[in-house]
Amino acid sequence: MSKAIESAVFERRVAALFSPYSKPGSPGAVVGVMRGGEIAYCRGFGLASIELGVPIRPDTRFRIASVSKQFTVTAALMLAAEGKLKLSDPPHKYLPELAPLPVTIDQMMRNSSGLPDFLELLRLGGHGLDRPARPEDLFDACTRNRHLNFSAGSRFLYSNTNFLLLGLIIEKLAKKKLGDVLAERIFKPLGMTHTSLVAEIDAMIPNLATGYLGDREQGFRRAAHAYPQGGEGGLTSTVEDLLIWSRHFDKPTLGKTIPAQLTAIAPLTGGKANNYRRGVAVEELRGLQTVGHGGLWPGFRTEFLRVPKADLTVVVIANLGSIDPWRRARAIAALALDGNSRMKPALPPVTQAEIKPIGGTWFNAAEPSLFDLAWRNGEAIVTQNGMPFALGRRAGGWLAAERGSYEFALKPGPKGTLKVDLGAGRILTFSRLSRRAAVPADLAGTYVSSDCAAVWRISRDGKDWKMEVGGPLISGGAPWIVRGIDADTVEIESPGSWIKATQLAHLVRDRAGKIVALEVSTGRIKKMRFDRED
Repeated sequence: MSKAIESAVFERRVAALFSPYSKPGSPGAVVGVMRGGEIAYCRGFGLASIELGVPIRPDTRFRIASVSKQFTVTAALMLAAEGKLKLSDPPHKYLPELAPLPVTIDQMMRNSSGLPDFLELLRLGGHGLDRPARPEDLFDACTRNRHLNFSAGSRFLYSNTNFLLLGLIIEKLAKKKLGDVLAERIFKPLGMTHTSLVAEIDAMIPNLATGYLGDREQGFRRAAHAYPQGGEGGLTSTVEDLLIWSRHFDKPTLGKTIPAQLTAIAPLTGGKANNYRRGVAVEELRGLQTVGHGGLWPGFRTEFLRVPKADLTVVVIANLGSIDPWRRARAIAALALDGNSRMKPALPPVTQAEIKPIGGTWFNAAEPSLFDLAWRNGEAIVTQNGMPFALGRRAGGWLAAERGSYEFALKPGPKGTLKVDLGAGRILTFSRLSRRAAVPADLAGTYVSSDCAAVWRISRDGKDWKMEVGGPLISGGAPWIVRGIDADTVEIESPGSWIKATQLAHLVRDRAGKIVALEVSTGRIKKMRFDRED
């Protein structure tokens, strides 16, 4: 078979992955594949704007969200090489408004700092991405906080706070806006002429796609977001520019050691591995190491995937929230590497027969942690903190979260339990929650957190329990729902136009048994204290 025919077959297989989005009136995605430094495939599917009928093309810009983080880290590493920044320093050395917490800049780059995510801090006060906020509001959320999720360096937990603060430190040292620093030091030298950081959400950006939610069955709608963005996720870019950036890993010109510094290993304090390096994650695709990062923002999803040993890069960027670039990028990489002797055979898929006996709701009170496991749409789905994610097969009988942003793996344990690996060597025993307890009658009251300035007023409404939420940026809004779990834990569901999150609250009692506080845990905040006021 000639190379031309092989290429034609590859192109048809890739196109088949995106065929639902080539139909009239649908948003879609753009795909770029680079082999050996040459662009082997670059094509758009669907519309950049449904309203205007503009198709997605290779030069269409998208919000690439958290793929931005590696660029923020790169700028910081450049400043460190010039002696202007020390990675072992705490962030409050450069931003004195911050609480003097025992965190280093290097730990921030590796998502092992323990700093709570500022998006979660604001959400606990009732504020979401669809409501207006100013840059100073986001920074204030960081300065109010005195809480660490865990001892710095001991665990991995994804937090946008790390990179928002890193971007502000860069601005202070360079005495320039972060977007200007990135343009002067990275984008212009590399020829990434369609990449920029524009924090203002109302700025005019040429060729920028519109982000959409929903699907063809439910109908498409424009995604709403009103938060300014910085070093944590503010870039707009194109598929071709990200391929240019990927080539810099192979042939660095900005600094010979930059790629090695981005992927440098640093074990956690307990000696366990942290697969999140500096702004990039290191994972595996059928025996081949991958380096990359995903991005998620209302209406936009990105996957930047490198397979260094195969000299392969795949970039998928979508302007529809229901498209999964993580899976599609790996499916495309597997097609591109078909016949590669280094590729291990794919593990058998997870079956419904395996999930049926262990489906249901599982709970560990000490963590605390709660999740639902179910077979949905032909795959095993875990829903935790309101977020669903799929499980894939791993060695040793484990079923693990596919994406590196979640540390989660499970397998059956003794006597009807589940063993759940939550990262950093923490393998906990979960029991099936067959029956929920009622919400404790003495829970009603007002609870306040100094770390996020949230005020929660919990009350009973007939048989149901509800919670009125206020914070530094908002008061009022739809009540949150409170449900019982056991005598000492409740689950709280917060409404949202994009994500409906849940959080657990452990009831802290004094010696007399009176509830004096709640310890609240979300996906990116662990055991934050809300003191009872009444």
